[in-house]
Amino acid sequence: MHHHGVTLAHLYQARRRLAGETVRTPLVRSAALSARFDAEILLKLETLQPTGAFKLRGATNMIAALIERHGREALAVGVVTASTGNHGRAVAHAAARQGVPAAICLSHLVPPDKVAAIEALGAEVRRVGASQDEAFEEVDRQVRERGMTLIPPFDDPLVAAGQGTIGLELMEDAPDLDRVIVGLSGGGLLGGIGAAVKAIRPACRVTGVSLSRGAAMWESLQAGRPVAVEEVESLGDSLGGGIGADNRCTLALVREVMDDHCQVSERAIAEAMVTLLEHEKVLVEGAAAVGLAALSEHGLDVRGQRVALILSGNAVSLATLDRARALAGR
Repeated sequence: MHHHGVTLAHLYQARRRLAGETVRTPLVRSAALSARFDAEILLKLETLQPTGAFKLRGATNMIAALIERHGREALAVGVVTASTGNHGRAVAHAAARQGVPAAICLSHLVPPDKVAAIEALGAEVRRVGASQDEAFEEVDRQVRERGMTLIPPFDDPLVAAGQGTIGLELMEDAPDLDRVIVGLSGGGLLGGIGAAVKAIRPACRVTGVSLSRGAAMWESLQAGRPVAVEEVESLGDSLGGGIGADNRCTLALVREVMDDHCQVSERAIAEAMVTLLEHEKVLVEGAAAVGLAALSEHGLDVRGQRVALILSGNAVSLATLDRARALAGR
């Protein structure tokens, strides 16, 4: 497992860098879901990270590793990325903790509350253009002209290893785990967790879950190369977007560690969000509910097994929650 740079050694290095910076999140048993699926259903609560999502792990690991390797002055100009969501918040938070400047490039479409939330974390927000693509062009310009350092959302071994520390925690808290069900988008989360799980317990199945439409990584795996897909609006918006035409790390990593895969409908995501709030008292965004959605919609046979669901983040507004309740008929 060397070609994509996520080995057990990399995962343990990441864990050391994350100590005191991210939360070692609890893995809790759901009595209601365990009874419903005749299995032991365990919930990994990444919703408890300081920024509300797992992305803090990857961003923290990459920034800390770059400082270790090249010294703090190498990042004196700052780090940069383009994300309205979990990754943007993660980079802003991690950079502030490390005393490194951060710029988050956002298009003019991004609503003011999201801009304010990122500014509140201490990052400089650069407003450019009318699309995510134009925001990414600005990132490239900052890297070229100012010498800023890109912290990519998923396609980097340091980012994937950071997310993979979740897998180390799973293996410690549930050494006999039979299956882990993970949302699949860019592949940093599933790839990282899969690298940890397969290194420690190869018998544990790694199941990926994508949206029913716009599943870029899944389409790319089937094509054997990165494929661009049309993005569609979804409750699981964090799972939208492409994997990058020049994907260097996560496509190979996911191909190696993922055992099976399913796609879930909007209705199943909505029902899962409402169920998790109602019965588990956990507020999750759509992307974090896809594991439960897959169990419900696809009748995966998990009877008698120990199964972990990754509740990856809580970036959901009340308006979106209302939309989910309406769709779920609840």
